[in-house]
Amino acid sequence: MEPNLPDVVLWSIPAFVLLTVIEMVSYRFHPDEDAAGYDTKDAATSLTMGLGSLGFDLLWKIPILAVYMGVYELTPLRVPVLWWTVLLMLLAQDFFYYWSHRGHHVIRILWACHVVHHSSEKFNLTTALRQPWTSATVWPFYLPLIACGVHPAALAFCQSANLVYQFWVHTERVGKLPRPFEYVLNTPSHHRVHHASQGGYLDRNYGGILIVWDRMFGSFAAETERPVYGLTKNIATHNPLRVATHEYAAIARDVRAAGSWSERAGRVFRGPGWQPAPRPGGEAAVPVPAPVSVQAAGGPAPVRAEAPAPASVTAAAPAPEHTR
Repeated sequence: MEPNLPDVVLWSIPAFVLLTVIEMVSYRFHPDEDAAGYDTKDAATSLTMGLGSLGFDLLWKIPILAVYMGVYELTPLRVPVLWWTVLLMLLAQDFFYYWSHRGHHVIRILWACHVVHHSSEKFNLTTALRQPWTSATVWPFYLPLIACGVHPAALAFCQSANLVYQFWVHTERVGKLPRPFEYVLNTPSHHRVHHASQGGYLDRNYGGILIVWDRMFGSFAAETERPVYGLTKNIATHNPLRVATHEYAAIARDVRAAGSWSERAGRVFRGPGWQPAPRPGGEAAVPVPAPVSVQAAGGPAPVRAEAPAPASVTAAAPAPEHTR
């Protein structure tokens, strides 16, 4: 029997609208010269991307749901939908969200989907609505939950709850919270770091609801200097179609220009800022990781197609550039 769970996104729309209006008014009466604030065209683009993602997600969900239901019917396991199992499912979904989010920063073909969310040079509540139209790359990360007996409808509820939680962290109007909250939860401070394009901030703070995953797996960075939002190479357009597809177009250009199959594979499956290193004497290029940026100056994991390569999640590893 399909679980009867509420549509948390639908129920949250009035709150989204109200909070966005409050944030806009706050900038009107209490401007902050250092904050990114609002830009009419940028906000309109974010809203357009959000509305478009609703329509495209309906299309992607048809084949994805078919796969999920097939796996669910094959597994003998079943997780009942009770108040305490829902809490455990939310925890598990947030764990797999971390790895999905991280993967979408460090694998270029996945970054081509996620770069949309990082393409704004502003950081406000409308930025939360700037969602990709090609989110079909996300579903494989949650197959383990389905295989463990989580019903697809229960997974959809957990994903929606995670998405709703992340709305409020897209703001500069909330400073740092008390230390216990900052240690456990994803907060506006942590998420500002995630959207920054500075080298020291690149590819950090992938958590959805909890930030503890980043602390556990070496991808956490605290907010110190003021973030500079956007991509390491900004796309300078408000055209929704280009916002949605610019990185795919860049990958196609790089693949066409590649001189070997190993380079073609690297252009698709390595990090966003990966470049093949030319061999001495002009011989065929040998793919190597792009050097890490050591300067903190300015959208998770460096260069994203049209974005710089993703930065390493460890302090010692090189950080990639992004086109965020």
